Amino acid sequence: MESLAVADVCIEWGVLGKYTGDFDWAQASYERALAISERVDGSISHRVATVCHNLGGLAHARGDFALGEPWARRAVTVRTALMGPAEPVVAADRAAWAALLEGCGRLDEAEAVLRQAMAVFQKCYGPEHYEVAVTLHNLAALRHRRGDIEAAVQGYTLALNLKARLLGPEHPDCAITLINLATAHREKGNNAEAAAQYTRAIATLAARVAPDHPTLRLARERLNALGGEEPPLGRKGAL
Repeated sequence: MESLAVADVCIEWGVLGKYTGDFDWAQASYERALAISERVDGSISHRVATVCHNLGGLAHARGDFALGEPWARRAVTVRTALMGPAEPVVAADRAAWAALLEGCGRLDEAEAVLRQAMAVFQKCYGPEHYEVAVTLHNLAALRHRRGDIEAAVQGYTLALNLKARLLGPEHPDCAITLINLATAHREKGNNAEAAAQYTRAIATLAARVAPDHPTLRLARERLNALGGEEPPLGRKGAL
């Protein structure tokens, strides 16, 4: 009989497969880890919750939100049974579930789940924490998808400012919020501000990621569509 040590190795293989793009290998590794964990630990364990969380994340990476949503929901259910609803790790499971609910078009459910996660993050970590910044970004993205562009701009701006304080204004994680903020400004008809934010995203990423990085490529494509001029390499975007 395979041991929990084998399950843990399979989880690591799954993580590696996801981040190298070998999704089929990742799926098989996670499924093997889940089978071992359920056989040894039963259906309610942190290891089972982690594998379910990861299976949901893998489906999100594939763009198969309907496949991933039940896995993410199960992760929340299992972890809540073990710890109660008020722990940050449960909130992280909820945030991952919300992303899949949004992908499924279930926006009201996604917002409710995200707000539950935000309440836990703020209570446990305070307002100046990375998880709070990420959740602010995700709530802004929900407003954006609903067409509430002004609220989206406000939310992205709050998220960006918090990320900049926590990580530094040139951290690559700021770039995706800059791109979303720029897109919201473009949809408002404010092309000059949109171009400025795309330019900042490019300046943030250009010296830090590969030239074909998808986020950098996206920022360049959108800036070019506006007729903007890319900043010279090495020029920094200031927040």
